[in-house]
Amino acid sequence: MGFFRTIKRDVDVVFERDPAARSIVEVIFCYPGFHAILMHRCAHWFYKRGLVFMARLLSQLNRFLTGIEIHPGAQIGEGLFIDHGMGVVIGETTEIGDNVTLYQGVTLGGTGKEKGKRHPTVGSSVVVSSGAKVLGSLTIGDNVKIGAGSVVLRDVPDDCTVVGVPGKIVKQNGRKVKAVGDDIIDLRHNILPDPVGEMMLNLQERIVHLEKQIVELEAKSNGSESIQHIV
Repeated sequence: MGFFRTIKRDVDVVFERDPAARSIVEVIFCYPGFHAILMHRCAHWFYKRGLVFMARLLSQLNRFLTGIEIHPGAQIGEGLFIDHGMGVVIGETTEIGDNVTLYQGVTLGGTGKEKGKRHPTVGSSVVVSSGAKVLGSLTIGDNVKIGAGSVVLRDVPDDCTVVGVPGKIVKQNGRKVKAVGDDIIDLRHNILPDPVGEMMLNLQERIVHLEKQIVELEAKSNGSESIQHIV
């Protein structure tokens, strides 16, 4: 019963996080993200029992049919939602918690040829936006949002927002990503801070302030030559 309960949860999350989903039949037959998760759970069952070739064969079929590559060794919790999903890659030693959302082009990968644990551990209620890369044996905490195109190379604690290359934490503690209530996952991955834009705005404001000071100095000096043009 545990397996079927998990599959039911995988179907339910599609309706929770995709407003385009209209019926169970549509989800079962038309959602590659759901297909990929279902096939992975079967491949993982073979993998845990030492039937590695069968597991890898099923995962390659999964990749061919859905465009989503999940190594059969990856450990995935309940409620994973892969939206669109083309180009998603999940490595062998990846561990994913419950209620995680991945968008197209996401990579949960390694950084080299090291052995052992070499892929990320992702907590629960995490949103990884389009094209983001999480690389290496690092830990992503619960309730984390990773911005589109970000490259995360270091651990991220709970309740953070990460953007940029390399990824930098721009929100943390007290300013949670979640909108209302503790059980609602914030899927608004287009609403993210812009640290570069904020820096440019601060520089622009500083320039305006300095120009005003120069004008005041010129007025006090009563000089004929503008201070701004002195070499």
